[in-house]
Amino acid sequence: MAKLVETTYGEALFELAVQESKVDELCEEAQAVIDIFKDNEDLVNVLKSPKVEKKEKEQLIENIFKKFVSEDITGLLVIMVSKDRQTKIVSTLEYFIKRIYEYKKIGVAYVTTARPLTDNQKLSIVSRLLSTTDYVDFKMNYDIDESLIAGMVIRIGDRVVDSSIKHKIDELTRNLKNIQLA
Repeated sequence: MAKLVETTYGEALFELAVQESKVDELCEEAQAVIDIFKDNEDLVNVLKSPKVEKKEKEQLIENIFKKFVSEDITGLLVIMVSKDRQTKIVSTLEYFIKRIYEYKKIGVAYVTTARPLTDNQKLSIVSRLLSTTDYVDFKMNYDIDESLIAGMVIRIGDRVVDSSIKHKIDELTRNLKNIQLA
């Protein structure tokens, strides 16, 4: 079975980062490149355009990124464009960052609450997550969803803990619908 483009290029960059002890540097640069691609639709459209020659696309990538990121990241981008994989750049770099986080035992948690959390509540959540997982640190993402009523939903990878009132009401509703009256 063929490897996904993201896996192939992402693993190559990961191995290079570890081998050359550039894990943190390349991770930061990868995130910056992702942000640039997500914020610049024109750049994405130019790279997708069949009217623009491949050499022009490669030159564009070099001109934009060579000043701001390492040769390693710039080289990856140029190679991906030369192999017509420009639509996979962002997902490849996201895969790479995910691998770095795994390597450094950093978890990525998504916490959704009905109301904004205080700094102490956030610290308490991080502390609890660190004590109940194998991670040594967390990258936290907080979101607000008033429909939860109260409580919170925490997602780490494919694991979800939902202690929201909305979830409990939904569960109760399902259980009540299953009751058969004689």
